[in-house]
Amino acid sequence: MKSYLIIFHLALVLFGFIFVEHHLDTPGRAQADRESLMSDGSGIAARIAAVGQIKTAEAQSAATTTQVASTTEAAVDGQKVYQSACIACHGAGVAGAPMVGNAAAWVDRIAAGNETMYANAINGFVGSAGVMPGKGGNPTLSDAEVKAAVDHMVSQSQ
Repeated sequence: MKSYLIIFHLALVLFGFIFVEHHLDTPGRAQADRESLMSDGSGIAARIAAVGQIKTAEAQSAATTTQVASTTEAAVDGQKVYQSACIACHGAGVAGAPMVGNAAAWVDRIAAGNETMYANAINGFVGSAGVMPGKGGNPTLSDAEVKAAVDHMVSQSQ
């Protein structure tokens, strides 16, 4: 009787391991399963693909406008970038950041030139007065957005 209980419990544990392993969501498993279904030659991708596109006059004009806007570099609003990303440190002087509007804190930085300020703001800088993380710690900002924010802060601090 005791040996049957041991065998039963071992079988139960084995079943538990198999069940957990089968249902365990490992990283990338769902994506791999999806890709294997779409590329196994069964034709699923072809059956669910879009048949065609309907182009209306509004859609065509919107596409033309988007194309024109993407070919010409849009002006970046430095104040908006400053408000969304830079104000956290430059508004309160956190980590040695020169506060916007404090002309004395900006004199040496402005004297170094715009290219130096742009490089420090984009790439980051560690100095004796403090730390500037690259792109203000927001890697999603473009270089143009960072430059516009620097220009805005300088214009407010002269």
